[in-house]
Amino acid sequence: MRSYSRLNNGVGWGVFALSLLVYLLTLEPTASFWDCGEFIACSYKLLVPHPPGAPTFLLLGRLVSLLSFGDVTKVAVLVNGLSAVSSAFTVLFLFWSITLLAKKLVLRRPGLHDDRGLAPTFGQSLLIVGAGAVGALSFAFSDSFWFNAEEAEVYAMSALGTAAVVWLMLKWENRADEADSDKWLVLLAYVIGLSIGVHLLNLLAIPALGFLYYFRRQPNPNWGGGMATLVISFVLVGAILVGIIPGLPTLAGNFEVFFVNSVGLPFNSGIVLFMLLLVALIWVGFRQSFQRRSQLLNTFMLCFVFILIGYSSYLIVPIRSSYHPTINENNPEDVLSFVSYLKREQYGDRPLLYGPQFNAQAVSQQDGAPRYVRQGDKYVVAERRQELVYRDEDKMLLPRLYSNDPRHIQEYQKWVDIREGVKPTMGQNLSFLFRYQMGHMFWRYFLWNYAGRESDVQQAGTVWPTETSQGLPERVAESKARNQFFAIPLLLGLLGLFYQARRDGKNALIVGLLFVFTGLAIVVYLNQPPIEPRERDYTFTGATYAFAIWIGLGVLALADLLGKLVKADAARAGAVTLLGLLAPGILLAQGWDDHDRSDRYNSVDSAKNLLNSCAPNAILFTNGDNDTFPLWYAQEVEGVRTDVRVAVLSYLNTDWYIAQMKRRSYLSQPLPISLDSSRYAQGTNDYLPYAENPSVGEVNLKDFISLVGQNSDLLKVSYGEGGPTLLSFPSPSFYLPVDTAAVLQSGIIPADRRNQLVGKMEFTIGKRAIEKKSLVILDMLATNNWKRPIYFSSTVVPSDMLGLQPYFQLEGMAYRILPLKDPNYTPKSNDDGYVEKSLMYDKLMNQFQYRGLDNASIFYDENNLRFPANYRDKFVRLANAYLADGDTATAKKVVNKCLAVMPDAAIPYDYYTPQLVPALVAVGERSKANQIMDVMTSRAERSVAYYTTHSSALFDQEVSQALITLQSVYFAAQQVGDQQRASKAMQTLGPYLQGGR
Repeated sequence: MRSYSRLNNGVGWGVFALSLLVYLLTLEPTASFWDCGEFIACSYKLLVPHPPGAPTFLLLGRLVSLLSFGDVTKVAVLVNGLSAVSSAFTVLFLFWSITLLAKKLVLRRPGLHDDRGLAPTFGQSLLIVGAGAVGALSFAFSDSFWFNAEEAEVYAMSALGTAAVVWLMLKWENRADEADSDKWLVLLAYVIGLSIGVHLLNLLAIPALGFLYYFRRQPNPNWGGGMATLVISFVLVGAILVGIIPGLPTLAGNFEVFFVNSVGLPFNSGIVLFMLLLVALIWVGFRQSFQRRSQLLNTFMLCFVFILIGYSSYLIVPIRSSYHPTINENNPEDVLSFVSYLKREQYGDRPLLYGPQFNAQAVSQQDGAPRYVRQGDKYVVAERRQELVYRDEDKMLLPRLYSNDPRHIQEYQKWVDIREGVKPTMGQNLSFLFRYQMGHMFWRYFLWNYAGRESDVQQAGTVWPTETSQGLPERVAESKARNQFFAIPLLLGLLGLFYQARRDGKNALIVGLLFVFTGLAIVVYLNQPPIEPRERDYTFTGATYAFAIWIGLGVLALADLLGKLVKADAARAGAVTLLGLLAPGILLAQGWDDHDRSDRYNSVDSAKNLLNSCAPNAILFTNGDNDTFPLWYAQEVEGVRTDVRVAVLSYLNTDWYIAQMKRRSYLSQPLPISLDSSRYAQGTNDYLPYAENPSVGEVNLKDFISLVGQNSDLLKVSYGEGGPTLLSFPSPSFYLPVDTAAVLQSGIIPADRRNQLVGKMEFTIGKRAIEKKSLVILDMLATNNWKRPIYFSSTVVPSDMLGLQPYFQLEGMAYRILPLKDPNYTPKSNDDGYVEKSLMYDKLMNQFQYRGLDNASIFYDENNLRFPANYRDKFVRLANAYLADGDTATAKKVVNKCLAVMPDAAIPYDYYTPQLVPALVAVGERSKANQIMDVMTSRAERSVAYYTTHSSALFDQEVSQALITLQSVYFAAQQVGDQQRASKAMQTLGPYLQGGR
């Protein structure tokens, strides 16, 4: 028995070491895109990230960041490494879980529960650990899990929590007859509590664990007991998900409001009284367990307390928020705002079991839960969340077709035959659930991991064993993310599933429940819309984890199949283990090139380049996650350009964020916002509608902001009897007076643009309602008086630029607002911003970093290719500006620099690239221009030919992109007089332009 234990432990730690080595070798050395930059920054300084936070992750991230010993450039790789270590431990626990289940199958005896006294033979031991190694390594190198292991996101640590609770439950099951076996349940409860501080996916393992408990305690299970177990499991999940996580803080908040407002006690008295009452109730529970000599009640109370101990990591959120850190999302500094933070109220709701379908029209709205703020010595209701009311006939069970967003409706129609104005049937509703939400957004992801993946392009499908790359578009055929596994892991897992179901139906049901609840149940709960900003496969790693158990058990099935051919246990175990290792082997071989991020610096370089585009003490408006979170990392961790205040436009619609912007941050002074906080309070001036006043031709911006600050009746408009009274704007035409003498004296005007200085900036914001974020921008323009540089990131959508484009000056990757009118600007032009050549040249040619963008061995996925495309556009703008001045020599340096730092082999040509063609021809590089046009035309034609003859979810996306590319090539060829190449592009483009398709 000891020899088996040593082998089991030794191979397990070997699997751990191999997994960790692979993860560390392929680890991203800096902050990835999406939430990683935010999590690294918040870990490093214990800041408050987006709801619901991840305090356990942040605390551990802070600890590992201390190992940087002052070298801030190492912080990112250390926090990324935390995910790598978490993932390796997940693989270790999976290995031991598989060997526990495999040992039961190998030593199968009727009624056997505790197999510790049974010693496997050497051959059986090899077979058991071989199964564990094959299953664990298959999961270790699966696409989604490997992706999570390389970056500072919560999903790797979340998977560790799931793996740990499954292993702990299996350990308990093996020791359930011992007097102290419940210690494993208490430890399991503590792990669940800690995991709440990472992610809630861990809770979905509880139904499977409930059945494991039931089967162990009930020697003769029946349907009635099984249904009761399922109900109790759901109650436990609900008790934690609703009763403990937001429920206890909500009760504490109710106590606080009651004792402060009704009893007259000071702030925080209600929380203290609630905590005392909670401790007293816990004491009563333990006392009852002793008096009744109830082990079950005592164990329950211990588990409850240890869940609370683990969950207590969340106390860091209000504690750190109360110190007003630089990142403090939602400002959850008191118990009431903390509850809102935990409930993720800022993200809104999706209907789950019953709600309106997409054609439903709200008939009214009603007040929802109040939002309290402190005022004087009381809590007062600042606003009530408005809830729309729909007619019952417009609602349906399990609403999947629920969004009335026109873009979503258009996507619904691709999956289901629906019509606007016609209520969808339940059949259509369920069809979308099964075809899109389950089929496209779960089974596609699952097959990516164990059958094959088509490419890194969003919406890419599965690669089956019979498929080849022949005839595929180059973007797909040559993608490093095109992985062909020949379905070997999938087939081995199915073999293991059938083997376990036949030999050990109870444990097969438990693994099946784990698969369903961490996969398909999440699909039902999330109710995903038909458009997502990125692939969501990382959400379902729990299901791929469960299937990996069956992959491991598939080795046992192979051993049974070879039983008649190979009699010796050891030889058979060795043979089937080697055969089974084909699964993780092919996953590793195929996945290495697209998971190797070891030399990728694009995200942080793009952030630094954007920050360095700005003049000192600037204000920079950014758009979303990928042009904000890397900037936060650069400033908070590496201390890059902390004089620049990054203002996230979507957050500027909230009062808490505006309040933070009005405070100093590092070297950045408070933003020049003149309006009082009461004018920005949530529920006040959330939007200002357009109410035409024919007597007002154009609006003086300074006067308008002053009237808003006074809550002037001149701007008020009422909507119906008893309806709301809102401030409005009377004309879409605004102007800002400019003190030209003061502006010239300030030195912000380039010498070559003085003749473009205007005494009045005139702009049109359109007739859409002015959102709070737009009001903030207008306020700063009116108040700033050109003292601080104000920029828009070049990634900001035009609708948020308020018609200010004629006054943009392009500086690197950002547009600066100046009282200078661009003489070349036209509303139809895509070239926003006057190019100040000397400034742009210095930034693009000397200051900016492009590390690794010339290295063809580095994998850049679709997200990572967006910023390089933006670079190309700016190189084109600069080259054309020099050509317009007749400076061919400098223009040639610019275009050649562009091609050198981002060659096609590393960063494939994009739709901006054909714009280089006229510049290349003008500087005598016609061969390079011809090569660009030929390559891009060939790729686009191949893409159109493929997608117009193959059904694919990528059809609209890829055909549209190919046609845009061909159109760009056509115009470039026309511009340089190359009629042959223009005609070639038009051959494919023409039928679409003429409406032929």
